[in-house]
Amino acid sequence: MPQTPFEGALSPNALHSLSGLEIVRGMRDGRLPVPPLVLQFGFRPAEVEAGRVVFSATPDARHYNPLGTVHGGYIATLLDTAMGCAVHSKLAAGHAYTTLEFKVNFTRAITTATGEVRAEGKLLHLSRNIATAEARLCDESERLLAHATTTCLIFSAARPRTAPPA
Repeated sequence: MPQTPFEGALSPNALHSLSGLEIVRGMRDGRLPVPPLVLQFGFRPAEVEAGRVVFSATPDARHYNPLGTVHGGYIATLLDTAMGCAVHSKLAAGHAYTTLEFKVNFTRAITTATGEVRAEGKLLHLSRNIATAEARLCDESERLLAHATTTCLIFSAARPRTAPPA
């Protein structure tokens, strides 16, 4: 039975000893920490399999822009999360990723009346250094609200994270 998710960063031990699929499933099941932003925005991992991850969320008025619809940044973050986790779910232990770029297309306005939405991320391509993925955001009636694509850089989690040269 899934536990309540808790926020935090993954330990170096988890990054080096668990596959990406084990990590994403551990976050879904509440055994591993989830990024604070995921909890802040109310994103919930609903389905996790190798190369495919679905997040659900129910945006509310806190997520509105000045025009009275859900802010594009919220939508982009939800799609980026689904795509990134789809990529992560196919990585071997000791490997990590970072988003190099992503593109979002907004197709319908989202409001509190929209209700729960689901972002399905799917891996399209994975090589040693690069991965691509796509995601679709739909409402409960399966109407397309937004869609996105991403390119991610794959790297060894053992590589120290340092600031870029000045």
